[in-house]
Amino acid sequence: MSDAAQPTAAEVRAAAEAVKTALDRHLAAVERRSGEDDPAVYEAFNELAAAAETYDELLYDRYDEVTPFEIPGTDDSLPPYAGPEEPNALSVLIRRDYAVAEPQRLLAQAQRVEAAEYDGGEDTASTVHGALGILFGEYEPDEIASRHKEFGLEEGDSTLWVVAADDPADPGEWLESPFDQADPQRVVCRFDVSAVFDEESEDEDFELDEADEVDDADEVDLEAEEDLEPLEADRR
Repeated sequence: MSDAAQPTAAEVRAAAEAVKTALDRHLAAVERRSGEDDPAVYEAFNELAAAAETYDELLYDRYDEVTPFEIPGTDDSLPPYAGPEEPNALSVLIRRDYAVAEPQRLLAQAQRVEAAEYDGGEDTASTVHGALGILFGEYEPDEIASRHKEFGLEEGDSTLWVVAADDPADPGEWLESPFDQADPQRVVCRFDVSAVFDEESEDEDFELDEADEVDDADEVDLEAEEDLEPLEADRR
């Protein structure tokens, strides 16, 4: 970032003051909360998270420093919740990705189902896309998720969004475009599963292992020096 684009010291200070104000509001909302799911607390939480994120970004841009705070559940792709305080309906949006790791196993499972459930007709289970249609038609998605290895599948990323609504949708209303009408501002909660998180943990473990190795090496060096001291004394 060029010097011209950097935030001013005053802007960083203003962002810090905004964090302090949001922190006070959050505490006040918690002290006045009417229950575990008080929307005022949720709103204050989101405001605090947004203020802290803004301050962190400005602090880094101006001074190349960061804060030690990490607020769970925040995501740049989702704005603060702006849905109804007491939703009358909800939609659960789920996406699960799989890789076809073992096509022969997938085909074999589909052929078993086809032989047991279907009489004659086309040999649908002879192709991967046909086998997928048979298996997902026979088993619930949750069962496939729990038994994916049996079907020759390998799990990828998955996400689940719970979206609040004012009223239940009319029958057949969204079937042609099931995810197009999802409003990010009405997402009550979101749960993501990804190998990225595992990789981050592995990186942290690797860093700790390296630190342990350095400490162990230092101990070995110290022990070696202690072993050498009597020899130096003998020479004298």
